[in-house]
Amino acid sequence: MAQPNRNARQWKFLDIFTAMFFSLVLLFFLLVFTPFGDPLAYSGRQALFLSTSDPKQRHRFVSLVELGEHRQPIDPCPPDSVDHMPCEDPKRNSQLSRYMNFYRERHCTLPDEMPLCLIPPPLDYKIPIQWPESLHKVWHSNMPHNKIATRKGHQGWMKEEGPYFIFPGGGTMFPDGALPYIDKLRRFMPIKGGIIRTALDMGCGVASFGGSLLAEGILTLSFAPRDSHKAQIQFALERGIPAFVLMFGTRRLPFPAFAFDFIHCSRCLIPFAAYNATYFIEVDRLLRPGGFLVISGPPVQWPKKEREWEELQAVARALCYELIIVEGNTVIWKKPDRDPCLNPNEFRIGLCDESDDPNVAWYVNLKRCVTPSFINGGYAIGKIPGWPERLLRAPSRALIMNNGIDLFQADTRRWATRVAYYKNTLKVKLGTPAIRNVMDMNAFFGGFAAALETDPVWVMNVVPARKPLTLDIIYDRGLIGVYHDWCEPFSTYPRTYDLIHVASIDSLTKLPGSRNSSCSLVDLMAEIDRMLRPEGTAVIQDSPEVIKKVARIAHVLRWVTTINNKEPESHGRGKILVATKTFWHL
Repeated sequence: MAQPNRNARQWKFLDIFTAMFFSLVLLFFLLVFTPFGDPLAYSGRQALFLSTSDPKQRHRFVSLVELGEHRQPIDPCPPDSVDHMPCEDPKRNSQLSRYMNFYRERHCTLPDEMPLCLIPPPLDYKIPIQWPESLHKVWHSNMPHNKIATRKGHQGWMKEEGPYFIFPGGGTMFPDGALPYIDKLRRFMPIKGGIIRTALDMGCGVASFGGSLLAEGILTLSFAPRDSHKAQIQFALERGIPAFVLMFGTRRLPFPAFAFDFIHCSRCLIPFAAYNATYFIEVDRLLRPGGFLVISGPPVQWPKKEREWEELQAVARALCYELIIVEGNTVIWKKPDRDPCLNPNEFRIGLCDESDDPNVAWYVNLKRCVTPSFINGGYAIGKIPGWPERLLRAPSRALIMNNGIDLFQADTRRWATRVAYYKNTLKVKLGTPAIRNVMDMNAFFGGFAAALETDPVWVMNVVPARKPLTLDIIYDRGLIGVYHDWCEPFSTYPRTYDLIHVASIDSLTKLPGSRNSSCSLVDLMAEIDRMLRPEGTAVIQDSPEVIKKVARIAHVLRWVTTINNKEPESHGRGKILVATKTFWHL
């Protein structure tokens, strides 16, 4: 009789153990040394990314970064976040009310609920084409969104051509190009000569109208919401044209009263006479006395829009606007250059109460009242200096501030000196083709932007909403900008600015009149990183203590930094950090 093999069970167990051991070794080598491990590694990073949404863990992480105790780079956001705008999230906002397009306005989550990560560029991202060539073409791979080219190519918006998107300069109401359309307008408006300087283009598409007006010396801020076209403002900024993501909904637009010499709507589809003419009244708040309003497209002499067209004319008559011309589907009105008159009207429009500050426009609901100018038409076109004289002359609205004229002149001199120091000593590439889109995050009177006037740049002057509201003075100078609270993300796409400048960065996180912070410096600098293009420049000025903290945060943002003394003419202890955002991919 054959003897049973007493070791059979033992050998079977050893075989299984050995097989499992070598399988694990093989799996280790596959994950570490081949691309098969990338998804698993990414899921681990994603777990860390998601964990920062836990408020307590997030606070600990932010504190470690600020103290310099966390020195590893902040993790990338997921690949599908390349175009992420935290306050314009279609998925989240789609749950909100449709009334007056409330759901398409800014809606930000609390800072503690925002994941802390770095927005990656698209896979085949290239350094943008430089100005002025960028006005006519951009890299397709930087924004591989073909919807506009497919739907609007026949109207001259844009088209795909090899590795580029090409911009012929057209629009829905001017498919043959903006230049013939502008030539039509100049028959009825002073396009040349510096009388008109600041313009607002509502529902701008890819901003070819604003881009074409630059050659006329008119600085146009173009806006449109994040809508079904998805990337129209992103294309505008990639082209080097001033633009901003914004929805005309339930709130005042984030600009001061009497800011724009010229307001334009080309098929913007804003229902100006609806809601008791609320939208037209807001346009009136923004338009300088004596300024021009141009509306092209519906409802102007448009089939089946006769009632809306009659209502629009009735609103204009109620506000005493002078009808310059109706030609085809285009109407041009001129606002009275005196304090507003009101004709009897069906819209129940009245004058605003004196307690209403027309310059307050950050998260302020629209109002159905007309704003008086108060200074006897001193803001009117023809009474303010023309361009470029208005750039350096203290405007009448500076008189409202204590020592306003002296402050204005001192600020202008200080920034002329400091910008020369940036260029000549710190070797910041201002004045070169490398820099086109510039932001000043704490603009005050716009002195920094004024010092750059001869450079091939445009500057988005941001006046913090919790600081003195000096944005009206910036517009009186012939510059542009917006109100914003820097404890929230800005309404722009990622990678849209070549240079971001900020003086007194720490003050942007503080409550007014307090040393207490209402948000984190880490979050603010991560937002700067989101807005800044790869190889873009950040210039930050503050006290030595704050700059030391900024340098620690810059390290985890993957920036390359230098810390410099202020210009010799400046008094005080301040330091200047100059940083370059590195070009990295997932």
